[in-house]
Amino acid sequence: MLVEKVKGASRIAAVSRNARRAGLAPGLTLADARARIPQLWVEEMDARADAALLAAMAEDCDRFTPVVVIDAPDGLLLDITGCIHLFGDEAALRRALSLRFRRAGVSVRTVIAGAADAARALARFGRVAIVAPGADAEAVRGLPIAALGLGAPDTLAISRAGLKTIGALADRPSRVFAARFGEQITRKLARMQGIEDAPLAPQQITPMLWTERRFAEPVGRIEDAEASLSELAREACARLEERREGGRVFEAAFYRTDGAVRRLRIETGRPVRDPAVVMRLFRERMDALSDPLDPGFGFDMMRLCLVETAPLDPVQPGLDRHAVEADEVADLADRLSTRFGAERVLRFVARDTHDPERAARLMPVLREAGDTPPWPALSEGEPPLRPPLMFDPPQPVMIALAEVPDGPPRAFRWRRMEHRVVAHEGPERIAPEWWREASGEARDYYRVEDAEGRRFWLFRVGAYGAELPAPRWFLHGVFG
Repeated sequence: MLVEKVKGASRIAAVSRNARRAGLAPGLTLADARARIPQLWVEEMDARADAALLAAMAEDCDRFTPVVVIDAPDGLLLDITGCIHLFGDEAALRRALSLRFRRAGVSVRTVIAGAADAARALARFGRVAIVAPGADAEAVRGLPIAALGLGAPDTLAISRAGLKTIGALADRPSRVFAARFGEQITRKLARMQGIEDAPLAPQQITPMLWTERRFAEPVGRIEDAEASLSELAREACARLEERREGGRVFEAAFYRTDGAVRRLRIETGRPVRDPAVVMRLFRERMDALSDPLDPGFGFDMMRLCLVETAPLDPVQPGLDRHAVEADEVADLADRLSTRFGAERVLRFVARDTHDPERAARLMPVLREAGDTPPWPALSEGEPPLRPPLMFDPPQPVMIALAEVPDGPPRAFRWRRMEHRVVAHEGPERIAPEWWREASGEARDYYRVEDAEGRRFWLFRVGAYGAELPAPRWFLHGVFG
């Protein structure tokens, strides 16, 4: 028997079959239970361990269907639509699922129904194993009101009104109960009868398409697992070609005989459907694993899911080979992102702002840029308006000589070195973004070149004047 603390008192949380036959039930205080049966075996309930076990069971159920929902605290919902043919029929699937958990030492009750709420209620309060299509409303009529999952006060109030079963409640006008208990009760009743669909939130993202292999004998060698994964990749890419699509996110799942599931995910910067490219990225991912892929007693199933796809039409490469070069760069970005992580391989994208410090930002190279503005176009033979190397924060410099009131510096000292200016452009006044909180002061920027041919980007804050403080000069960037 398991007990837990409820408002400072120890109450029964779960009982065994023998304890239930002796009259004990969840919710009873531990003192009352010991008064009835002094020789009780009591253990503290571990909610975290129960949640971990339920999550592990959900991972293992992924071998039956990719849509698995945890129905806490003690249930799982499986959407087996489209998966029944893999096991023969519904009865065979139910037997395989029940037998797998019984062999693991877990007692389960399984029900197959058309509505998720009907299956949940029948598993906890009914005796039906498989509900015929369209018979959900009839199957749940004999269940108690508690099967609705309402709160204890609402359940008690409905029972006191003389309604003991779901069927008795369904025969009454719904508007009366909605006015008394709210729309929740009518919604729950409609979902249990299969009249209204209940939204499901699966543990894993439902893939766009997937291929899988089930092995009569467990696969114990990594080389054999890679060969099977290569076959799955060829099948998936062939189906993508039929749909004129390419994959952006691939996930390979390796199911061990002991119930452990290992998942490997790869992402690409552009849609692909070349099996060789997919396998090369998966091998990169496997080589970069800190915890190597361990088959244990063997994999009895493997699945390759395409989590995200995008349209992909055949591309005719141009005579200038630019398309080939773009593909090679994209392949390199995919391999680096797979080996080091997508968040570590970054690129610059432009921002729609006149502030040079915010004109660019970093983002993963595999992520879509979205509605980012294009980089400013440069005239042929003209130097860039902004230096490729910018300091954050700008570095202060000492001005030895400058023209006033708005002239450039004639000489300045930076990092203990004197630079004599021989050419300049400016000033370019850049005002701060006034709508931001820390807007700052306006700056006057100059592009200057020293006697050795080095080019710098300087700016001045403040102005010269008899009653004004001396302006400050900063070096913001260096041109290549």
